[in-house]
Amino acid sequence: MKKPEPTPIVSLEIADDGLGPLVAQVRSLLQSARRTAAVSINSLQVRTNYEIGRLIVEHEQQGHQRAAYGQALVKELARRLTTEVGRGYSYQSLYVMRNFYLAYRTSIQAIFQTPSGILPNNLPAEVFTLSWSHYVLLIGVRDENERRFYEIEAGRNSWSLRELQRQVGSGLYERLALSRDKVRAQQLANEGQIVATPADIIKDPYVLEFLGLDISPGYSESDLESAIISKLEHFLLELGKGFLFEGRQKRFTFDEDHFYVDLVFYNRLLRCYVLIDLKLDQLTHQDLGQMQMYVNYFDRYVKAPEENPTVGIVLCRRKKDALVELTLPKDANIFAAAYQLYLPTKEDLRSRLMEWIEESGDAGEASPD
Repeated sequence: MKKPEPTPIVSLEIADDGLGPLVAQVRSLLQSARRTAAVSINSLQVRTNYEIGRLIVEHEQQGHQRAAYGQALVKELARRLTTEVGRGYSYQSLYVMRNFYLAYRTSIQAIFQTPSGILPNNLPAEVFTLSWSHYVLLIGVRDENERRFYEIEAGRNSWSLRELQRQVGSGLYERLALSRDKVRAQQLANEGQIVATPADIIKDPYVLEFLGLDISPGYSESDLESAIISKLEHFLLELGKGFLFEGRQKRFTFDEDHFYVDLVFYNRLLRCYVLIDLKLDQLTHQDLGQMQMYVNYFDRYVKAPEENPTVGIVLCRRKKDALVELTLPKDANIFAAAYQLYLPTKEDLRSRLMEWIEESGDAGEASPD
């Protein structure tokens, strides 16, 4: 009996038929369409929730103007919507939508000159640029200037919800405001953080809670430096915009003596080197003098002619502004800033900001509450 011939094996590999570029183009188009659809869906959700909040507030205003009436209204609305539409419209969810409208009504009125903050039909996409989860977090920021700052920065830097939570929790707005004069502090709310001068990159204090170091003085400068290197991505985010890491313990020799700069960065927005020296204790005038020498060396022997002057930052546990003022010339590109290994409380930062406003002699204009 003749044996059956074996079934030939068919290769599943497809020969190069020149479709590679076409596949790549179609794939790119589909990915772009999906991203656009996601953004459109998110924008529609935020807009819808804003309008729901508006309808609730307007219905309340036609009622008895009592808190108890408003709460009962929202609870009954939640019950009926859950029955007729489904999940997602609980009392808590509807109340957040109500508060969202109240928080953004004034800005919508200012932008579109519409009564009661009603959204126009042809709403530009840039009005609501964040996810609903981002706005839920921002509603809890009471000060309008502070809230606007975080909204601008979250959109501009594509902050995830977790990163936005960290920046709000660490008091980024207050820390930047404390490092600026009143005019530039107001610009934070209108334009976000603009990096145009060396002073624009300074925060006071820097918050390094992500390093995981014990607050007690049981660590060395080397431990602090190593912790920063191991969490370099987090540290770059805390430093702010435009920073690129170049190296640690950067050595240079002068008159046969060796010197080491703890951390060397480059800021592409300022187009200059940024040197950071780490100090575990209170700042001294010797620390500032040492940084002045580092900056001078980089300016004379490292930076290119077309680059801007080097910036020096001394990070220390404690500093006295009077000492810094007396030690450094007014045009020095050297700054001293404190760091802390724990998240600050909003109350402490607000208290410092209020003291700063009062010392500037104009406490009434920029109250954070």
